[in-house]
Amino acid sequence: MFLWHFFTFGSTVLGAPDEDMALSVLPAHSLLLEGKGYEAVALSALGSYGAILFCFLLLYPIRFIIGNPLFFYESLREIMLFVLLAISILMIATEKAKIDDFGKKGKIPAVIGMLFALYVFFLSGIFGIVIFEVPVDSPIGLSSPVLFPALAGLFGTPTLLTSLMTKPVIPKQEIKELTLDKKTKKSSILSITTGSLGGILVSIIPGITSATGTILAMNARGESDKRQTIITLSAVNTACAFFVVVVMFIILRSRSGATLAAMELMSVAEWTTIILPTNLCYFLISLLLGGTLSYFLTLKVGKIFAKRFANVPYALIVKLTISMIIILVLLFTGLAGILILIVATLIGLLPVEWGVRRSHCMGILLIPIILYFL
Repeated sequence: MFLWHFFTFGSTVLGAPDEDMALSVLPAHSLLLEGKGYEAVALSALGSYGAILFCFLLLYPIRFIIGNPLFFYESLREIMLFVLLAISILMIATEKAKIDDFGKKGKIPAVIGMLFALYVFFLSGIFGIVIFEVPVDSPIGLSSPVLFPALAGLFGTPTLLTSLMTKPVIPKQEIKELTLDKKTKKSSILSITTGSLGGILVSIIPGITSATGTILAMNARGESDKRQTIITLSAVNTACAFFVVVVMFIILRSRSGATLAAMELMSVAEWTTIILPTNLCYFLISLLLGGTLSYFLTLKVGKIFAKRFANVPYALIVKLTISMIIILVLLFTGLAGILILIVATLIGLLPVEWGVRRSHCMGILLIPIILYFL
């Protein structure tokens, strides 16, 4: 859990564009450019810890809904095709980017923004269909997941390259304790609630990610500012990480790489009674302790990073990160993986250039899964 917060801070800093793009980037980047990067990290930690507590409250209700006696998951499987189609349509229909190159009046810019989102979605889907037929092989005998270079190219390298080209200046960061007034507390509780529910959906439905869950949660909660968006996003990710473990014991299916590895390393007994399986108890104890410790560690370590990061050579860090991605892709997937990384990066640059949500690139998984159910 602490690593998740650490990566949140890293992505906040490494994905920062220049001031001209501040309005079109993630809320955390916007706060960073205002000198409030530590506040973004503190809000993320708050959303994550709140989601853990909320998920514990929903542990048994979700168990009864998904498994015995309601067996919601079995019913969901029968209509999974329509669920995935509905989610895909919702993602595109809620795209708020307005592209005024072809007209600046009326609804034309918004419609073109949706069309561009649709194009990115289908292009990513076709890319996904193609790469699953491409043989990749590690030159040193490592496991060769084809999705590694694909997802790194769609979501990682475009942000890094954009940051490198725009050459942002990271201002000195303010270090202030996070304080919430009565109105903000209510908004934060709503953000944690909707975000957690979105994360639970991600842990159940195949092919959708935390980005999709965040879109669903943001539409459910209505209008919000960038601070509440950060809380919602963290709640989605944490709730998803929490319930992929729980769902593994309810439906005996993996919804993440971590749970897939866990199922291969240990016995997973189906949770069919009121009493929790022993191994699930161990997981839940670890999640609660890890979440509590990581909350306070994140605030402490976040202050240290925020005080010193303005003096770190930003461009060098970005270049080293890109180099590390290329080396890892080469080691795990060989030259074929490098080719996939390059093509994926070119596709991933499209939403960055057009200003549409990068979550549309999840067509790489959604379209193949939709075709599978068809």
